[in-house]
Amino acid sequence: MSTETTTAISAATDMRRTLDAAAVQQLTDRIEAAQTGARAIPKLTDDFPGMTLGDGYAVQLELLRRWKTAGRRQAGWKAGLTSQAKMVQMGVTVPSIGFLLADFARAEGSTVRTDDLVHPRVECEVAFVTKADLAGPDVTRAQVLAATDFVVPAIEVIDSRFSGFKFDLPSVVADNGSSARYLTGGRALRPDGLELDCLGVVLEKNGEPVAMGASTAVMGHPADAVALLVKVLHELGEVLPAGSFVMSGGITEAIAVQPGDFVCARFQDLGSVAVRFS
Repeated sequence: MSTETTTAISAATDMRRTLDAAAVQQLTDRIEAAQTGARAIPKLTDDFPGMTLGDGYAVQLELLRRWKTAGRRQAGWKAGLTSQAKMVQMGVTVPSIGFLLADFARAEGSTVRTDDLVHPRVECEVAFVTKADLAGPDVTRAQVLAATDFVVPAIEVIDSRFSGFKFDLPSVVADNGSSARYLTGGRALRPDGLELDCLGVVLEKNGEPVAMGASTAVMGHPADAVALLVKVLHELGEVLPAGSFVMSGGITEAIAVQPGDFVCARFQDLGSVAVRFS
């Protein structure tokens, strides 16, 4: 493991907090209103400059608690900011995680509305479905692969609720990693028959290539991003249960979309995923 990766993991699992319970509730109210009302807000650190990564996760988990209490079902988790392209694009250097709800999912080839989103953008990702629990601070790539039932190609529609699509790490974590929608398609394949660290992908918009890359961009191997996710969950007192759907992070930079766009992500070996926007 490289020194850069070790440093990123250490920073991503630092859960020191500064906000009290009342402040966490106040910021969760802001995020919930922005997400449900599809409106842009200033980044949270404008009013809480001492906010930490741990504070961001406290807000995220409170939002998850509220939505599960309201009857919404969790499908899994996502890793974010796991490639250099996304880190450079957003000006951050530390990966993060967020939760995925079942009602975020859309059918492959379907049309996704943009009138209930703020800054919709698309990413192409390798998604994992687990068959065994993963837990603890020392999970390895090999353990992730052994616990994986299959992998599928995916498109994530992200939607930062912060003005100008500009944010810092505590704010984006509180905003659940900009999670909004996701789709899967192509072929579901077992990981032992794939070279998961060197899958090529081309992202097309309206028939033209707009981004391309390889899965090695995701922390060297997408399974390493899942291992990081499990380590963060451990610090939050959570585990990754069997049957989880896990997105490993964008392979390329995120591409903005608008009504009328048609997006297709073509993955080596795994096939393609497509979505329209209205």
